[in-house]
Amino acid sequence: MSLRIIFMGTPEFSVPTLRALVDAGHTILAVYTQPPRPGGRRGLDLQKSAVHQAAELLGIPVFTPLNFKDPEERERFKAHDADVAVVVAYGLLLPEAILTGTRHGCYNGHASLLPRWRGAAPIQRAIMAGDEKTGMMVMKMDKGLDTGPVALTSEVEIGANTTAGELHDKLMHLGAKLMAEAMVKLEVGDLPLTPQPSEGVLYAAKIDKGETRIDFSRDAVEVHNHIRGLAPFPGAWFEVAVAGKPERVKVLACELAQGSGSPGELVTDDLVVACGTGAVRLTRLQKAGGKPLPAPDFLRGTPLASGSRLS
Repeated sequence: MSLRIIFMGTPEFSVPTLRALVDAGHTILAVYTQPPRPGGRRGLDLQKSAVHQAAELLGIPVFTPLNFKDPEERERFKAHDADVAVVVAYGLLLPEAILTGTRHGCYNGHASLLPRWRGAAPIQRAIMAGDEKTGMMVMKMDKGLDTGPVALTSEVEIGANTTAGELHDKLMHLGAKLMAEAMVKLEVGDLPLTPQPSEGVLYAAKIDKGETRIDFSRDAVEVHNHIRGLAPFPGAWFEVAVAGKPERVKVLACELAQGSGSPGELVTDDLVVACGTGAVRLTRLQKAGGKPLPAPDFLRGTPLASGSRLS
């Protein structure tokens, strides 16, 4: 037996789930993903999403509506005659006609322990908040933002130096396994749903460019979490004077360290920076237009001596 599935997703995070459903023997009737976006150096090339490319390699029909306001688009969705829609980081709000457009509705893979971190950036926000655990959940979607009842949960620990990129990759594969398990249970009628608790709700707002600059006046633990939560993308950054000119530098990894000084001051020659309280050691950095480098290699090309000011 197998389910007739519509898959809805866009970024790389969604691809392992699509492949897991194919490998499990389900029939993927259609893939819905966001339309190709301008890309390339000059923004002149239209780039297909990671899910779009994966679906084409798998020989699955791809649909890229801007939204589902058009009645014809909604009817086309229903005409697939699917058992269920699986949604992983699709990026579009789904109206009631889509949520109810298959026999079993829409099931979403979400990268947090709901109701904590509903919304667009749960992985980054969990690390930035200093959370020690997170996980993947499969929930049945309703009209709210990540408010539907939960079907399956799998928790993971967040290590002290784990970055958003590392956690993204771990949850990406965990989510694929969990959704495949959920579809097995759904097929045999053994996928009970549990309402989310009303307490502990937090929203994971999309990361804004204005919050990516490092504020070294904060506590070292907060600075550490901020850097980890934004690594590798979009990347937390500081400015420093090099040969009399300000240069922007991204920090892709760091660790808590011993040291004291005024906030933003380099207190050692191996990139220990004083914070409002405590200090952090910057261990992986990237200049604008350059490659990510371990701290020793970075310093060979951009010497920064003790006493330099980062802002």
